[in-house]
Amino acid sequence: MADENADIESTVEDEDESSDDPDLQLELNVFRAQWMSELKPSSGASGTSNRLLQAKGLRKAQEIAREEKATELFLRAAQEEQNGAVYEAIKFYRMAMQLVPDIEFKINYSRPPDADRGGGNYMEDSDADGEIEDLLAYFEQQLSVEGSFPKICTPEVEMTQVHISALPREILMYIFRWVVSSDLDMRALEQLSLVCRGFYICARDPEIWRLACLRVWGRKCTKLVPFTSWREMFLQRPRVRFDGVYISKTSYIRQGEESLDGFYRAWHHVEYYRYLRFFPDGHVIMLTSPEEPLSVVPRLRTRNTRMDSVLLGHFRLSQETGNQTKVFAVVCKKKDEKATDFQRNRFCRRNPAPEAEHSFHVGLALSSGGHQSFSKLVWIHHSCHITYKLTGETVITTFDLDRMYTPFFFARVKSYTAFSEQPL
Repeated sequence: MADENADIESTVEDEDESSDDPDLQLELNVFRAQWMSELKPSSGASGTSNRLLQAKGLRKAQEIAREEKATELFLRAAQEEQNGAVYEAIKFYRMAMQLVPDIEFKINYSRPPDADRGGGNYMEDSDADGEIEDLLAYFEQQLSVEGSFPKICTPEVEMTQVHISALPREILMYIFRWVVSSDLDMRALEQLSLVCRGFYICARDPEIWRLACLRVWGRKCTKLVPFTSWREMFLQRPRVRFDGVYISKTSYIRQGEESLDGFYRAWHHVEYYRYLRFFPDGHVIMLTSPEEPLSVVPRLRTRNTRMDSVLLGHFRLSQETGNQTKVFAVVCKKKDEKATDFQRNRFCRRNPAPEAEHSFHVGLALSSGGHQSFSKLVWIHHSCHITYKLTGETVITTFDLDRMYTPFFFARVKSYTAFSEQPL
């Protein structure tokens, strides 16, 4: 009995000690819960599924909240861009795309914006020129606020070498004139304006656009009316383009000779091309060839081409009362080609034909085709003038403009403006 009482007393003391230790009690509770979950696997599976459903619901709610926040930031960026605050707009665009990369395609622009998003219309304004003028004024104002001697641009990161912003503005403008070059590559100037706000201001310099207009129209562009700027005149006034070539393709079916036995008669499919390449200094190249553009176009980059059948000449623009712009060109063969031909045949012909000069007069109407401006030339006149040197007599032959005179369509060639030979 004494031993039994001693065991009972020791057990009671152990229980009292275990109840006094909270860590041990916590471990016991965890053990009991784990043991019960092992005894009831079905309840454990349902708990896991509930936790998964809760996690999915939480992720869905987070995605919705993230998309709503990104939409708010994107619409605010659009409003800032419409107001001319480009730097603020870029900041909000970046924040929105960090939240949802494809937020631009998830926004419904037709719905009215909320009051806390600034209001207004987020659709693009049809008056693009007004936006450009406001943006230019905004950039100039920002530069004037920075100080009495503001820099055109500032480096984004620290540099050990001299940055381009250290150059005077006159030197930068001269560099921009080299970018435009004598080929009037205004497309490169527009791309250069996307670098920074300082380059944007330099690319909108009126003097560059005035010089470009003078190269195209000469003395006929002394007044801006009805345009508001030289840039607007260059972009909207009809003109021929110099950064490519105008191509006309003609094809027809021609009947051949009958066979000797009279059993069949051949038919021929004839196909050839006409090429017109204009230069800013008033020169033009004309070529008629059966070769495809892939092999001909690279050889028309300069006037010093070695192709024998090419015609060289000058052109001029004529704008009549009906706002119809016409292109008139006079082309002829190279002088050295005729001299070489006569030198080669002088021993074979005792009575050479009288010397004569052949020139071709071409008239074309300029229009826009497709999405490109001033990309179509329609035939309105074609004649051959033969002038005999001995008598001075000129014989004119005018060709009928039938279906063989298909329109010219412009094709831009990047290699024509890849190099700058001299500045604007």
